[in-house]
Amino acid sequence: MSNDTPRERDRLEAIQRNVDAFTTGILDGLPLQTSWDCLELGAGAGSIAYWLAERCPDGRVVAVDLDTRHLDAGRAPNLEIQEADITHDAYAPGGFDLIHARYLYCHLPARDAMVERAARWLAPGGWLVIEEPYHLPAETSPFPAVQRLLAAYQRRYRDHGVDMTWARGLPAHLARSGLSEVSFTGNLGCMGGLDKDRWRPLIAQAAPALLAEGLVTEADLNEFAGLLDDPAFIDIPQVTVSAWGRRPSRVPDAEAPVDNAVCRHGR
Repeated sequence: MSNDTPRERDRLEAIQRNVDAFTTGILDGLPLQTSWDCLELGAGAGSIAYWLAERCPDGRVVAVDLDTRHLDAGRAPNLEIQEADITHDAYAPGGFDLIHARYLYCHLPARDAMVERAARWLAPGGWLVIEEPYHLPAETSPFPAVQRLLAAYQRRYRDHGVDMTWARGLPAHLARSGLSEVSFTGNLGCMGGLDKDRWRPLIAQAAPALLAEGLVTEADLNEFAGLLDDPAFIDIPQVTVSAWGRRPSRVPDAEAPVDNAVCRHGR
């Protein structure tokens, strides 16, 4: 669960291989301009920040993370790498045309408030795009080994303050943060089949802690590894919820300052 683990790079790259096409499809659906200033929150290994830097060559892309060791500032001249804690009160990055975060908010202790803060970092007319996992109940898997492993995996994350079901309320959080044109979609996650590589490094990274805490056994891990090697094994462990909204370009009429003269003299 930390960037300081030996397998963290493998985990991040596995996520990129399996989710980037979905993410860039969402971003491509926005009126993306070459001059946009973009902020990538929790940039990870950088693939979306690099993609944005290519798409917005006349703007800039700020890629921020607690640990930036997996990011390469030399990938683009308009790319800025920033090592910072975005939850700190002193963090005030300025106004952006696009802010994107993926698989970040479920880890934040004050995730609801951080949606509101990110909305305030938008320039007028700017877009906030947040993508988060919604884990399906472990016991609904048709595979007993997956039931045991996912139950342990979800419990460990929950014990560390991670909410793998928070994504359900994401569209409402965006709307309550004052954003308009709120929309959302979902991407079914696949375990096994053509998607073996994503879950293998995820479980490999978590396995030592799961074993140490007695949440799984070596037999459970071996059975799961056997399933991943079976071409007939396919399961759906989660849905990625992607939601986005836009900061209004002007103050709505209902919130505009009242012209007292007009009120006094009528229409």
